[in-house]
Amino acid sequence: MSPIESGSSALRDDARWAARFRYVPLSMLGVAAAIAFSTGPATGYTEPGWRLIAQLVTLTTTAAVIGWWTIADPAPAEAGRRGRLYYLLRGALALMLTLLNPLFCIFAWVGYDAHDYFRGRAATAGIGLTAVTMAIGQSGGLPWHSTTQVALFAFLVALNFTIAAGLGHYMAHIERTNHQRAATIGELEELNTALERAMAENAALHETVVAQARAAGVSDERQRLAREIHDTVAQSLAGVLAQLQAADSEPDSVAVRRRVGRAAELARDGLTEARRSVMGLVPAPLTEGSLATAVTSLVTVWGADHPARADIAVTGDARELHPEIEATVLRVAQESLANVAKHAAAGRVGVTLTYDDTEVILDVRDDGVGFDPTASPPATSFGLRGMRQRTERLAGALELETYPGGGTAVSVRLPAMRAGAA
Repeated sequence: MSPIESGSSALRDDARWAARFRYVPLSMLGVAAAIAFSTGPATGYTEPGWRLIAQLVTLTTTAAVIGWWTIADPAPAEAGRRGRLYYLLRGALALMLTLLNPLFCIFAWVGYDAHDYFRGRAATAGIGLTAVTMAIGQSGGLPWHSTTQVALFAFLVALNFTIAAGLGHYMAHIERTNHQRAATIGELEELNTALERAMAENAALHETVVAQARAAGVSDERQRLAREIHDTVAQSLAGVLAQLQAADSEPDSVAVRRRVGRAAELARDGLTEARRSVMGLVPAPLTEGSLATAVTSLVTVWGADHPARADIAVTGDARELHPEIEATVLRVAQESLANVAKHAAAGRVGVTLTYDDTEVILDVRDDGVGFDPTASPPATSFGLRGMRQRTERLAGALELETYPGGGTAVSVRLPAMRAGAA
């Protein structure tokens, strides 16, 4: 059972006991009346006749007052002025019954519930009145016939008051504790409700995040495949087409065979890269050597296939980097060279691969025709956008410097994450 359920159960038990206690005064009055009247002939407290009649009238009045209160308002602690009036009236009737017959002090005991109707000194006064009533009955009633009886009365008043006051303070403490516990349980229930609401909101948020992550993953995978196809299959097909077109204009069969052989080689490379792209693997050149070797080989082969002069320089401490960093550098180099071949009409291309302490930098510069970087690219243009997406995905930066007639410079900076880094 949880603390909240345990506390709620305890409060329900308290409420049941409080409901039962409502009938204690009436029950004690009946017990006291039965004892007082049954022993009356022996004790003489039912004679003369007027004493018996007075007891019966007072008893009936007391029963009526208690019955009215029990039925009309069963919550004395919240009754206010009516509750205090009821307590004083009941106490006065109990004193009157005890004066008429000392055995009615059995009923007067219920007056020790003063803390239910009063606070502070008023509650103490109510307990004192009850202690006096009890002592009168316990000492034999009035009038006193000896000094010993007076002394006994005084002692009994002190004893009853001490015991009742101690019990009263203890009951008041219990009541305060119950109120505090009820308030705490109420706060815990509100907190539990708020927690359940928050958990429900978190569950809904989690479902939303999962759905968004799934959609983002699908979109990211689509973009990856688009970039890979553009950087591999599309470029290989473009190379095959260029070689076949060049073969068509060659004057001798040897040159034609060389062009056709190169076209077949490009087709095989494109097929291999397409398979690797679909499987999400690193580019083939990086599986056979380092990034510096792959970029150097790329520039060398590109220079052999195109009329422009291509130079490659590697600076810094060449080292193995994270596979995604190396793949991005290689793909950007491929795309940059492809753009030079298609658009630049350049006579010279320079590629620099720089290993810095914290970055790896790729620079591709040509002396071609350049272009207006502020102009909107064609809808089918994917190269520059794909390079930028690749770079920004790895927290890198791509810079482009160009203007019509001034050549083009592409610079990519990526964090030099070591191989094996998360």
